[in-house]
Amino acid sequence: MSKMQSVSLTVNGEAVTATVSVRKHLVDFLREDLGLTGSHVGCEHGVCGACTLEVNGAMVRGCLMLAVQADGATVTTVEGLADSGRSDAIRAAFAERNALQCGYCTPGMLASALEYVEAGGTADRDAIRAHLSGNYCRCTGYQSIVEAISDVISGEVDA
Repeated sequence: MSKMQSVSLTVNGEAVTATVSVRKHLVDFLREDLGLTGSHVGCEHGVCGACTLEVNGAMVRGCLMLAVQADGATVTTVEGLADSGRSDAIRAAFAERNALQCGYCTPGMLASALEYVEAGGTADRDAIRAHLSGNYCRCTGYQSIVEAISDVISGEVDA
C-alpha cells in the first residue's frame, strides 16, 4: 500500500489541495488527478522534455519531480502558459513555421522555448539548438522549431 500525503499548490493560478501517493510524479498528478493533459509523458527519465513545465518560475521535468515536492509551489502547465498569453508569440511562430507535426513534443518545446526567450536568449540558431538539446522531436528535424524561436526573438512574429 502506498503512503499518501496532502499537498497544497497553485496550478495555473488556482489553489489546489489533494491527497496523493508519495511516489506519484508531478506530471502524473497534473494529468490524472487534475485533468491537465497538455504536458506529455514520454521517457519518464527526464531525457525527452515532453513533460517540461514551470515550477516556481523555473522549467522542470514533471516526470522527475514528485507531486509531494511541489507542495506549496506555483506550477504552470502548457495550458496555463497559453491562458496567460505568455506563449502567444511562440505558439504563433510554431504554427507559421510548421514547427509542430505530431505534436507530442510540442508542450515541452513551447515551455523550453519560452524559457529561452524570457531569459533574453539571442536569435543565434546554435544557441537555440543548445538550449533545446534536452527536448526530443522525432518529426520536425528541429530546423523549423529553431527558426520559429529565432523569428520570435527577432520580432518577426507578433502574437
